[in-house]
Amino acid sequence: MDLDERIKLISSVGEEVVTMPELRDLLERKPNPIAYDGFEPSGLAHLPFGVFRALLLKDLIKAGIKFKIWLADWFAWINNKMDGDLEKIRQVGEYFIEVWKAAGVPTDKVEFLWASEAMDSVEYWSRVVKIAKNTTVARATRALTIMGRKDGEMKEVAQYFYPMMQVADIFHLEADITQLGLDQRRANMLAREVGPKLGWWKPVVISHHMLMNLEGAAEPEGFDEEKGFDVQISSKMSKSKPSSSIFVHDSEEEIRKKVMAAYCPPKDASGNPLLDYAKQIVFRGFDSITVERKPKFGGDIDFISYEDLETAYVAGELHPLDLKNTMVTYLDKMVDPVRTHFEKKKSAREMLELVKSYQITR
Repeated sequence: MDLDERIKLISSVGEEVVTMPELRDLLERKPNPIAYDGFEPSGLAHLPFGVFRALLLKDLIKAGIKFKIWLADWFAWINNKMDGDLEKIRQVGEYFIEVWKAAGVPTDKVEFLWASEAMDSVEYWSRVVKIAKNTTVARATRALTIMGRKDGEMKEVAQYFYPMMQVADIFHLEADITQLGLDQRRANMLAREVGPKLGWWKPVVISHHMLMNLEGAAEPEGFDEEKGFDVQISSKMSKSKPSSSIFVHDSEEEIRKKVMAAYCPPKDASGNPLLDYAKQIVFRGFDSITVERKPKFGGDIDFISYEDLETAYVAGELHPLDLKNTMVTYLDKMVDPVRTHFEKKKSAREMLELVKSYQITR
């Protein structure tokens, strides 16, 4: 794969790349740069984690990126996930790794690391303090939204450590690229600001799309200065709202029930979650899709690109019910490997039951 092909594949992962010239320069200097993504272990795996993130990760590995997965157990503790129980958080993290194995992530090409293993490092905490000393209180307060919390939910001083630690993670992991969701953009941009000041580097930021929840687009809630990004973050699929999320363990019947109740206005692509899944997930996993219809409704129709599908939908050539039925079929196919893995493998099934037994908290 030549340089232009690699850049095209890597940039396809990002809703925003900061910056494209820096990405090209990085790949010219370093054939196999390091990228990282971080996760708070909390709750059951849904489409954004168990399917979408896995697809993005496989594309980056194909493009020659060395990947580090940061299992952010201390961050989940600070963010009061799993009632702040570190043992439960650790067990959920092990479950997360099992989900990715089932999703086909080449785990021999990915390094899984636990945040807790860095917490005895004086060098790590020195970085945290240096970053904090180069960040204003106002800037740190704006960055708190990376926790998925609103102003009224921020009540603990410990939460101010969170963005400083997340920025420190980038340099601790020697990451050339930060590959996280748009909801983490403020921390990544802070890293670009403070890195050169402290004699470190300026990471390339590849922020991926936020999959929409089944209820459709929401009003901006102040998660980002750019309105389009803010809408995405405010509208994202969250496992804390099970009725508006699809999980990798959902049966075909459960997926159908949720999709049929989803927001899907006719002839309208704006804020339409089913078209969002078609673009971001289905056409990443399949070269083409078939919409099955009875002959009296026009018969089956094949689409080889998302653009063709959207054009047909907006023109009224595709009914919302046809789109919903099609998305049920393909989303079910995409979660099936993970679902089946946890049904058939005894240790994975026990792991799932343990996670299900925990009180899920935001």
